[in-house]
Amino acid sequence: MTGHVMFRVDDFPDEETLTALEIEDPFDLTGLYHGVDLAHRSVLDPEVHPSMVFLYRRPILDEWAARGDVTLEELVSHVLIHEIGHHFGLSDDQIDAIEAAAD
Repeated sequence: MTGHVMFRVDDFPDEETLTALEIEDPFDLTGLYHGVDLAHRSVLDPEVHPSMVFLYRRPILDEWAARGDVTLEELVSHVLIHEIGHHFGLSDDQIDAIEAAAD
């Protein structure tokens, strides 16, 4: 069970997010998980804010146009799966290993 997760599509990440992640170019961030992952959550903890997965439309479209080797559906699926992996408490390396094993 994933619990409550909100999905949101924005054109770009906001300045606060870019600053917090030390990212200068807003095109460098295609998606983001924001919340306490399930591995670090307790049923006794109050849920102050729902977990959120952000997809950033313009960076995704820009990457898709630049790559040319994947469909838009494949790229959006990749970003979405990556961010949901963070919701489950997986690291970038763990998510990459799972994706590599699936190929």
